[in-house]
Amino acid sequence: MAMPMIQHKHLFANYSCPAFYDEMFGQGGKVRTPYAAVMKQLAMMSLEELNRKYEAVQSQMMRQGITFTLNGSSDEDASLERTIPFDLIPRIITGQEWQQLEAGLKQRVKALNLFIADCYHDQNIMKDGLVPREIVVNNPYFLKAMVGMHVPGHSYIPLAGIDIIRSETGKFYVLEDNLRTPSGLSYVYKNRLLMSTLFSELFYNNRVRDIDRGLGELRRSLCSLDPNGKSEPLVVLLTPGIYNAAYYDHTFLAQEMGIELVESRDLTVIDRKVYMRTMRGLRQVDVIYRRVDDEFLDPTVFRADSVLGIPGLIDAYLAGNVALANAPGTGVADDKAIYAYVPDMIRYYLNEEPLLHNVPTYILSRPYEREYVLSKLSEMVVKERSLSGGYGMLIGPSATEEELQRFADLITQYPERYIAQPTMKLSCSPSLTDGHIAPRHIDLRAFVFTGAADSYVVPGGLTRVALQEGSLIVNSSQGGGTKDTWVV
Repeated sequence: MAMPMIQHKHLFANYSCPAFYDEMFGQGGKVRTPYAAVMKQLAMMSLEELNRKYEAVQSQMMRQGITFTLNGSSDEDASLERTIPFDLIPRIITGQEWQQLEAGLKQRVKALNLFIADCYHDQNIMKDGLVPREIVVNNPYFLKAMVGMHVPGHSYIPLAGIDIIRSETGKFYVLEDNLRTPSGLSYVYKNRLLMSTLFSELFYNNRVRDIDRGLGELRRSLCSLDPNGKSEPLVVLLTPGIYNAAYYDHTFLAQEMGIELVESRDLTVIDRKVYMRTMRGLRQVDVIYRRVDDEFLDPTVFRADSVLGIPGLIDAYLAGNVALANAPGTGVADDKAIYAYVPDMIRYYLNEEPLLHNVPTYILSRPYEREYVLSKLSEMVVKERSLSGGYGMLIGPSATEEELQRFADLITQYPERYIAQPTMKLSCSPSLTDGHIAPRHIDLRAFVFTGAADSYVVPGGLTRVALQEGSLIVNSSQGGGTKDTWVV
């Protein structure tokens, strides 16, 4: 169906995304078949009406406390609380595409889980020379305390957030594995509620794949890790508190899963067991879904100045009296240098070919790869291995000469801290931005839940939008927005 430019001129005036894969439009401006109903709905709306809906949604989100702390570039806006901009135009993934993604995501997380277990036990993949030992043992997220520890349910990563991009050819790639404390799951559900309310007829007529089962699956995965064998284990969500950037995420998930939201002061360790303080006395905790980073979990083991953790927690964990999700030390597998070896892990542990591909990655501690990257720095994306959320990055094509020189110096001085990738042309999607519709780059954070017996992928996940024109950074912490993601 050809795009009726005259009819939609008020919405798509000057809309063009020629050098990138456009999620809604194919060659010659033709509307892709899955988006036909969405385009028909948009044709009946004015830009003013869309903007009114957008403003109403943002006001509703602020009233409900659906906010995120934005880290600003100046002292004045260094911790600005705001709503995450919600784009009213959904991102659509076909059922066939989703089948491919779902299988690839399950395969990848299964291999990553086996890799983490191997790192803390036999280390066969290192002995066989597939992954360099120094990349693992020198990793700041490799925890010696976890060596020899058999985690409950054999699941190190009950909740994984895998970031997916689509290239200019339409092919999906894994961009990043988030295995420590992945965030954003609550926004998947809030986005769905908003879209099914604002565009109810369009939503239900498209037979969008349901996501309601997801949080029940996450709770089931957490309960399956109970080391104490209870029929009704006590599961809690440990949050750093109200000042954490993702606090809304924590409160929503705890409420929707029917588990207790706790801070460190609510928990205590007695005789290597964890207890929750209640009005009726102490209750033993079986599973802790923790949203506190490793280094803050236990001041007797990690950072002595931490007020976010519980003294004795790791001792109770190592004694097998409580489960932690995700397990401490999982960060060894979401290190950006380890990412380059995931396809080899899949072949090694599963004897399968990867269903999802990696972005080509250069390990800058290798002299020949470092020299190549430095010669092409203006074409590369450089990432600091230990950072996430869009921090510690250089995007070569948009960098200034000063930024390029600074990163060249850093790479030369500390090559082991960085990896590099060719700048991928992330797909674009029409987005309501600054009062008009324009193409913006997007990615997809897919959520995979893994319990003691099986795994589950939330249909769709969270589409993240780089709201600044030309920007490739979609992270909420850097000012990115989100879309509802429909699997049809």
